[in-house]
Amino acid sequence: IPAALAAGAVAALVAPGYLPDGVPGVEVADPVAALAALARRRRAEVSAPVVAVTGSTGKTTTKDLIPAAIGSGAHAAPSSYNNEIGVPLTVIACPDAATALIVEVGSRGVGHIAALGDLIHPDVAVITNIGPAHLEMFGDLATVRLAKWELVEALAPGGVAVLPETDAALLAMRHGPTITFGEDPTADVAAVDVVLDSRGRASFALRHSGERVEVTLTAAGRHQPVNAAAAVAAAIAIGVEFVTAAGRLSAFTLAPWRMEVVERTVPGGTVLVVNDAYNANPASMESALVTVAAMSGRHFAVLGMMHELGAASPALHEDVGRRAAALGFTVIVVGDDPGIARGAGSAVAASVGDLDEAAAAVADRLLPGDVVLIKASRATGLERLSERIGGAAA
Repeated sequence: IPAALAAGAVAALVAPGYLPDGVPGVEVADPVAALAALARRRRAEVSAPVVAVTGSTGKTTTKDLIPAAIGSGAHAAPSSYNNEIGVPLTVIACPDAATALIVEVGSRGVGHIAALGDLIHPDVAVITNIGPAHLEMFGDLATVRLAKWELVEALAPGGVAVLPETDAALLAMRHGPTITFGEDPTADVAAVDVVLDSRGRASFALRHSGERVEVTLTAAGRHQPVNAAAAVAAAIAIGVEFVTAAGRLSAFTLAPWRMEVVERTVPGGTVLVVNDAYNANPASMESALVTVAAMSGRHFAVLGMMHELGAASPALHEDVGRRAAALGFTVIVVGDDPGIARGAGSAVAASVGDLDEAAAAVADRLLPGDVVLIKASRATGLERLSERIGGAAA
């Protein structure tokens, strides 16, 4: 509580007995329930359209792309505030003058999004995709789909669902207003003619209703065009003109540790480090590997565990290892799980236990012109490895 006050909080909302002497605040039996009640009250006051985003991957990036597409005045949380604390905080912080409120909604099981949806009743519900993330909680993809669908069920009357064109099962579940997105040319908002530059940044065209806008993103990632299409679809759903929304995306920048490309100095020259260690699951691993493999130079992948995959975890980690090897990566595995190493086989240069050992293993092998991908679930703690590789480039 003192740290929160020092950071700018004006009061504390706490359980009985937790309020320090002299600190302004309110004691309640259940602070989380009280926070939710405050969010419901604030949601009733918000007249701006509310856009909510969920999905197995790409939630946070899409949540950040949507305000870029909508333009000035759109309010979204500064980070991945997608749980029973973050969602109410996002809603409560919405300014009176906001032109739109964008909320990221996560799930740890069936019913979780339904509970959060009761706080926000969005006008637009975006599902980025359905994939094998968090299988430890859900068990199978069908259950993942049902859990994410709870966001669509929470839509306000007349609300619009923004859904991936390639997910036939999701589309079959929808009977109200819908906008589709994706790289399939039949999508309502389609990303086509995708090309990656030497740093993994995508140039592509967005098409909608006979119109076409060329887009070049400053954010790296082969998956970004689909996220961009979803964001523009959400903007269209609240009335923003397609050409205007699509034209705003070229100025978008990613949050830290998400396909963050930095140049680092090593003896004799520089290397590129792609820090994508904010989180990881099979789909985001695939996208990161494909993106970095397209960059020029020798390719290294420092890979750690993907958490919350349940019984499928060993096989999915082996798949990642095989994929990295097939794409030509030299692999350095961090952590105790042997699956990636089994899959990568002879492509594994080292298996290490922690960040210090990973930094040493990378330093021993790098030459000027190399490219290093850093990728794992956040619990592995690899996000700080980037700053330990070489020196800061001038």
